[in-house]
Amino acid sequence: MSRKILVTSALPYANGSIHLGHLVEYIQTDIWVRFQKMQKDTIVYYVCADDTHGTPIMLRAEKEGITPEALIDAVHKEHASDFKDFLVEFDNYYSTNSEENRALSCEIYQKLKVNGKIATKTIEQFYDPVKNMFLPDRFIKGECPKCHAKDQYGDACEVCGATYNPTELINAYSAVSGAAPVRKETEHFFFELGKCEKFLKDWTTGNLTDIPPLQPEAANKMQEWFASGLNDWDISRDAPYFGFEIPDAPGKYFYVWLDAPIGYMASFKKLCEMQGLDFDEYWAKDSKAELYHFIGKDILYFHALFWPATLEYSGYRTPTQIFAHGFLTVNGEKMSKSRGTFITARSYLDHIKNPEYLRYYYAAKLNGSMEDIDLNLEDFVARVNSDLVGKYINIASRTAGFITKQFGGELRWDSMKPLIDGALAQGLLIEESYRDRNYSKALRDIMEIADRINGEIAAKEPWNLAKDENKKAALHDICSAAMHGFYVVSILLQPVLPALVCRVARDLFGMKRDFQWDDLGVLPTSINAYQHLITRIDTKQIEAMTEANKENLQATATPQQHSEQRHAVHQQNEVHAEATEAEYISIDDFTKVDLRIAKIINAEHVEGADKLLKLTLDIGEEKPRQVFAGIKSAYDPETLKGRLTVMVANLVPRKMKFGMSEGMVLAASDEQGGPFILSPDSGAQPGMRVK
Repeated sequence: MSRKILVTSALPYANGSIHLGHLVEYIQTDIWVRFQKMQKDTIVYYVCADDTHGTPIMLRAEKEGITPEALIDAVHKEHASDFKDFLVEFDNYYSTNSEENRALSCEIYQKLKVNGKIATKTIEQFYDPVKNMFLPDRFIKGECPKCHAKDQYGDACEVCGATYNPTELINAYSAVSGAAPVRKETEHFFFELGKCEKFLKDWTTGNLTDIPPLQPEAANKMQEWFASGLNDWDISRDAPYFGFEIPDAPGKYFYVWLDAPIGYMASFKKLCEMQGLDFDEYWAKDSKAELYHFIGKDILYFHALFWPATLEYSGYRTPTQIFAHGFLTVNGEKMSKSRGTFITARSYLDHIKNPEYLRYYYAAKLNGSMEDIDLNLEDFVARVNSDLVGKYINIASRTAGFITKQFGGELRWDSMKPLIDGALAQGLLIEESYRDRNYSKALRDIMEIADRINGEIAAKEPWNLAKDENKKAALHDICSAAMHGFYVVSILLQPVLPALVCRVARDLFGMKRDFQWDDLGVLPTSINAYQHLITRIDTKQIEAMTEANKENLQATATPQQHSEQRHAVHQQNEVHAEATEAEYISIDDFTKVDLRIAKIINAEHVEGADKLLKLTLDIGEEKPRQVFAGIKSAYDPETLKGRLTVMVANLVPRKMKFGMSEGMVLAASDEQGGPFILSPDSGAQPGMRVK
């Protein structure tokens, strides 16, 4: 009976490009899937999709002047291209904005409702009076009510890990407009997670399954969450919202985290339609198939609590195992735009070209735990050049030519059994490491094999044996043994280096297909002429890549935009990425800037300007200052009157077509919203210098 496996990776959000941090997960999953597909009597499907719903998508599309559908279609093409070029091979890569997902989400919701797990509650929620919309959790920021860390999101603290309701935040503000949100009542739908506590405790500890569904460190984290109590889960959002409308609830939409994991099911359902597969064989309650999710540790709460409970109480099977991984650092630090280490998948390919170098390096760091891994760019160059070129490829480049030129490509075997037994024994060792996702151990063991082979070549010196006609048999033996070792190492490396090993299998060993794991028990009989396979990485490629990714932190815009926006400072941050770091300046540079506390006496619209507001500012001088600020999209002028802000008082006045602008108001924005004007703490007075 065939083993049947369905594998998923977390769904990338359709609001930005794939970067090297994202690729850790997809490369990790793809290696595991490729290893499983090499096994006899094993059927494996790997599906994924773009996560396309939610307020960020809606706001970005609005900002770009396109529909959300047009935005997610464009991002889907970009994501699919990046994954393909990094050799991440999905059986189906889909979208959560699909009819399959809509139908499944509605069906699962109705089943949860029938099973008494959905409650309707009138809640008090934050409302943005400037944008006229209820604010999702991630668009409210403030002080954590537990540890008091500043600038935390409305659903969870990234410092202490606490979860809470957005209304519990201290000094909350809207991440869309910067305005202080007001409380407003609305009716929402809740999944009563607390009613599922006994099932979840049994499931997360492995009491309901043959093998524990979570890694030990993940299971320990679950106990912390159980100890603090399970909160009911708000699964609805108010219009305006880009997503699926809840049945029989006009103006109410499924929260993105309800329909996103159901997207795993929808993507597989589409694959079933395309290939004639049985959906229930993999998702029914009594399914004998295996289901594995690969995720980042930051979304463990959703996948280890909400998701299994959703499946259990809607009549579907639960995951066999959930594998969480850590984050990526570059050169020991968070990815940084100013240092050029916030690198997209496409930028890597533009400069380094070969995706398998990164696949190999990530595999050499991954050990199946939730530990973070580091991409040290200097070590990356050294390891790829040493392991792949100096060890692996070196075996074939030093010996294959002797076989084809002096022995017609035929390999010589005096005794076959020891070679086969040795290959199978090595295969068992590596197989265990791949299965446990301990790729770093697998690659260490594989490179030890390559080291032994290279040592034997060096000891036998085939280049000297070739000079003596009486030593042809010895030459044939050592080169045949080396090529068998190369054959074995290639099979063991195929999950990590699928394109390179495919060329080895077809071009060098003359196979009509890729390697299978069982090929370890078969001796090759001949080889074709060796052809160049890979080249070393040049450090100049790394330097060029990091230089190209260093973001110019000076605002860039068209001439028209420049005239309207030059009086606002915008720090551009990617969603879910670390904050951009400014380039260093000296204290002398800083002292040249005269920053003053300013009181906004008046604010008004500017006729003929799309982005500007005209501000009249009191900075403690006899005459108020007039400043044109590009903040119209975020503020109603009436809400600004009387507020304190910060301005650059010694900027050269600029004549604009609307009048003279006598300074610059400081503000910040990112792709989630803004701009937000900067406001001083209580006690500040107009005219005070900022030091």
